[in-house]
Amino acid sequence: MRYLFFGFFLPCCLFPLLGNSVVAQSQSSSSRNHNLSSRGDASFYTAASRLVQQQINLLARMEMALVEPDPNPMRIVRGRLLLQTKAVERFLKHRYGGQIPVCDRPTSVSFDTLASSNLLNESQRRIYCSLSASNQELLKLTPVVDRLLSRRGELAWVRDLPLVSGERQSHPVLSIAPIKRPRLGEVATRFSARSSYSSSSTPAAISGNRKTAIANYITPMAPAIAPPPEVLKIIQSARALLMPAKAAFPGGTKFVDPRQIAALNDRRSFGLDPQEKQTYAQFLAKPQTGIFRVLPVGVTQQDNGWENRLQPNVRQRYPFPSLGKTNNGFTPNLALQIVDDKFAMLNQGADYSFMVDMGDITLDKLGDRLKKITHPQKDFLLNYQPPQKLEQLQIHRRRFLTGKQSNWHQTQPILAQVPVKLNHTYLVRSLQFQLPEIITSGKPVSSSQRLYIDQLLEMQSSDVIVAFRPVRRRADGSYTILWRVLKQLPNPQIEDLEDYLKIEQ
Repeated sequence: MRYLFFGFFLPCCLFPLLGNSVVAQSQSSSSRNHNLSSRGDASFYTAASRLVQQQINLLARMEMALVEPDPNPMRIVRGRLLLQTKAVERFLKHRYGGQIPVCDRPTSVSFDTLASSNLLNESQRRIYCSLSASNQELLKLTPVVDRLLSRRGELAWVRDLPLVSGERQSHPVLSIAPIKRPRLGEVATRFSARSSYSSSSTPAAISGNRKTAIANYITPMAPAIAPPPEVLKIIQSARALLMPAKAAFPGGTKFVDPRQIAALNDRRSFGLDPQEKQTYAQFLAKPQTGIFRVLPVGVTQQDNGWENRLQPNVRQRYPFPSLGKTNNGFTPNLALQIVDDKFAMLNQGADYSFMVDMGDITLDKLGDRLKKITHPQKDFLLNYQPPQKLEQLQIHRRRFLTGKQSNWHQTQPILAQVPVKLNHTYLVRSLQFQLPEIITSGKPVSSSQRLYIDQLLEMQSSDVIVAFRPVRRRADGSYTILWRVLKQLPNPQIEDLEDYLKIEQ
């Protein structure tokens, strides 16, 4: 009884990602009702179309809840599953004299029996049996959802639901302590969270030990949640059984797929608009050019370990543009982002970069005539030579990232971040390194590994000069940029990597 009461409050607790589907669903429902209202059997089609759409929505919510560490989405799905199956059962009973025919069983009422009873026409019979069969598949999910919800309780606090009668609850120990009611639309309180001080972009400690912001802090590993194959099979079967019902409705009846809406919203939030590539098609036809949407750094940061590490994140779905060929797993890229309304490169490991605002100059003018353009910082950007010693390389990296290069006698400082200005062209010098794993891991070299030490110390690197130009700004602070590779410089080398090897005693 407690969970039945809870179900009536669940329609208010929808997934944020599917919020736009409610508007689209209401619009399609109004047009659907308009097309069906002129028929004498409009009540059947109106009620059936509403149940089919709710079934489609529930299956989409179930798929998302399967990979979500937060227990609240799974809890919502459990309540919606109970309400939906009961609503379909009531509909089936009402439409066939209190009986529930199961169309795919020989002992039940068949299509011919339904036709002779003059209760349902051909299209209604297809909708009736398709909805009934899909509902039978949904009933198989009830025990599975309970088990999955209990597993989510290992990651976050699953609070007790309010009592049916609404009586007050007292704390078992502190009688005056307030009772915090669960809000299923909010994120549950997790048991472990990643510290805000930890960052994946900090360079690895290659020589010596580096202090951490929190003493003895160990970053918790994000959960890995794989949807059970048997559950996915049931969902696919339930969705396939709805296909005959969707096809049997009168012409003009449309159903909204929340998965398509979620994919559209994701592309609008992080990707390019389709017309943008068409607008700049002439520029993009040139070699070593591209178009990319630069996002604010807060959009791409992970949610402090609360994400499912088996699901692709924003950067995996919308990767940085590649600036060269992949070599042994290393691909130089334009890892550009926006930090405090400034363009900045995401410099990981030993990578570093610096950039210059060239003003309102078109990208076409930065081709072969780059040397003819006068700029106080251009010569340094073109002629800079990276050091070949690892310690000096790290010093240069810190100078650029912190802006402390005053002893280089520059009239205007060369910075790793520059203010964003629409329709300005920027030059960026990007140096990227893939240091050997034997160096970054700090593992000692065994006697057997010394025989092929040269292979262990192989390093991939890249030194590229790229020009980019922001051509559009969105309300969320992101920018669409056009980019072009101007010059591929010789790959930088580090000559003293062998000095940082740890030899096993």
